[in-house]
Formats: sequence, C-alpha cells, structure tokens
Amino acid sequence: MDIEALMQDRKDKDEFFGLSPQSPIPDQDRGTFSGLAFFDPNPDLVFTVQPAPVEPTPVTIQTTTGEVRTYHRVATVTLAIDATDVVLALYSTGHDGLFLPFRDATSGNRSYGAGRYLDIAPNENGSITIDFNYAYAPFCAYSEQYSCALPPRENWMSVSIEAGERTAE
Repeated sequence: MDIEALMQDRKDKDEFFGLSPQSPIPDQDRGTFSGLAFFDPNPDLVFTVQPAPVEPTPVTIQTTTGEVRTYHRVATVTLAIDATDVVLALYSTGHDGLFLPFRDATSGNRSYGAGRYLDIAPNENGSITIDFNYAYAPFCAYSEQYSCALPPRENWMSVSIEAGERTAE
C-alpha cells in the first residue's frame, strides 16, 4: 500500500472540492469547506485478485433521483474480509476500467448512507487491485443536484469497510 500516493490523492481531492467550479460542494458552502473526512489508511482492505469474468449482463440500477441506468456486470470477485467471504459484482459503465458500487455495515452511520464507489483499472497481468482506501462517496452525498447510482443488492456487504471516505463526525 502506497501511503504517500493515498495521502496525495486525498489532498488533491480536498483541493478540488474546495476550489473547483466543478466541485459538488455548493458555491455558498465552499468558503467554509475544510476537507473531506476519511477513515485511517487500512492496508488490510487492499486486495489484488483475478476477477472471474461473466457473460456481460445488463443490470438496471436505480439512482438517488429515481431514474434508472443500465450498466453491464462483467466480472465478480471473492474477497475475504474479516474472515467473511464476500462476493462482489464489477460493472462496465462504457468507460475505461471497472466500476464497483457497494454498501457495507458503515453505510448510513460512518459513511454515506446510499453507499460508496470504487473505480478500478486492470493491472497489466489481468489482475485487479481493489483498494478500499480509495472508496468515495458519490457527488450526490454533497448536493441534491446530482443523480447517483445506488449500489445493487448483490453488492451490499454485512462487513464494515473502514477505509476510504467517511462522513464527518
């Protein structure tokens, strides 16, 4: 786990949220924005695995505004988290890489209630690294003007993912 790269990513994200016109933080709130809240880096929640490809299957996913989007389930992974095997679906959104929307036992109390996301780039050897330290809340967590995909039930975990972005205390 590259702590330096993770901390730089968090710094860059705080700068974007606080200063960019594309920030999801409403204009009137940017002056008081003091940074996002994160769980401490957790090397136990970094997994390099070989995804199990599946026949691409369209999946209709609800959004926070009641719309629907269609993604394609393209692979699954099995991870051992806190001695529990968790199977997660990975999706194609039509962009490079894989999309992992998920909910976990922190959703709604220590992290955004609707769930969090990970964007995953394949490694050169075909494996993928799922680093939950990069888990992030979608823009709709900060502004109702955004419509965000809700993690499908197949990606709801009973375990806690105490890594990545969390809600402020």
